[in-house]
Amino acid sequence: MGGIRLEIHIKVCNNSHMATNLALDDHLIEEARRAGGHKTKKEAVTAALDEYVRRHKQMRILDAFGTIDFDATYDYKAERRRGSHRAHAHSRS
Repeated sequence: MGGIRLEIHIKVCNNSHMATNLALDDHLIEEARRAGGHKTKKEAVTAALDEYVRRHKQMRILDAFGTIDFDATYDYKAERRRGSHRAHAHSRS
């Protein structure tokens, strides 16, 4: 496996970036670049990381299915009206 040393920038809080050196498979990174239509290896890696994070977040949401109780009688519109009346009462105090 021919690896390359590639400096990538990983998004962290508030769009700050940290430089990271990775040994990546030349063929795999090039295949990812072409498959995604990316101009650079950095674009391909950033897109892959973004997709990886989104997919794992989606999996956590799917894992929550069936664990939350459903109340068919719950009236969210009535709760909103009730909540807005409370907000008005507090603002008059």
